[in-house]
Amino acid sequence: MKTIIFDVDDTLYDQIIPFEKAVKDHFPDFFKNDSINDLYKINRKLSDEVFHLTENGKMGLEEMRIYRITNALKYFGISIDRIKAKEFQESYQMYQSKIELLPDVIDTLDFCQQNNIPLGIITNGPKKHQRKKIKQLQLSKWIPEKSIIISSEVGYAKPDKKIFEFAEKKLSLIKEKTIYVGDSFSNDIVGAKSVGWQTIWINRRNREQLDNRIESDFYVDNNNSLFSIVKSLHEKYKTTF
Repeated sequence: MKTIIFDVDDTLYDQIIPFEKAVKDHFPDFFKNDSINDLYKINRKLSDEVFHLTENGKMGLEEMRIYRITNALKYFGISIDRIKAKEFQESYQMYQSKIELLPDVIDTLDFCQQNNIPLGIITNGPKKHQRKKIKQLQLSKWIPEKSIIISSEVGYAKPDKKIFEFAEKKLSLIKEKTIYVGDSFSNDIVGAKSVGWQTIWINRRNREQLDNRIESDFYVDNNNSLFSIVKSLHEKYKTTF
């Protein structure tokens, strides 16, 4: 292990927290906690399915956001108009401006910093939106600006191997000694494995593994921690630093 690269959304912070608060603001009579989790997963799935359209300019961000929440709610027999969808998104973004790193993540970042383990980020999304999250999470305390890669800034998006290859060149990574940490199996794990990196799959929501031909090297759920995995890997490979 030489370098650890992180995803941002639902990896470094719990993305369902701002989503849940927005749902309770706008649809308080419709959802209990369990069904909010189901709604969140459907909303995220729909977002991922059309993400490439926002990257190539065929779908605007506002249209994508309206599309995902409107169609996610349809799974529960709930219809909303565009105005209500936009109001929900405004609340969601407001709560996103208050996101915080997960305690396990803070422990991991601190440990890496104390042990001189280089860190980086590869995240999908629009530049302005992702930069706001990075600033709110105060990631500059651990990760230098040159090591932050955002899909809309470089022209490639996960799972395209080109964004991982871009990172290799920019950060002088050794693929056999690079680990990628992310929550999306299709974007993060499949993408990173395509260039020969090791991976840690963050699966706190018990998502289904969609491609059984590919396996993540390590796995984080609600029964273990990212910190424990990183610490054990450092102990195993520290002679290579």
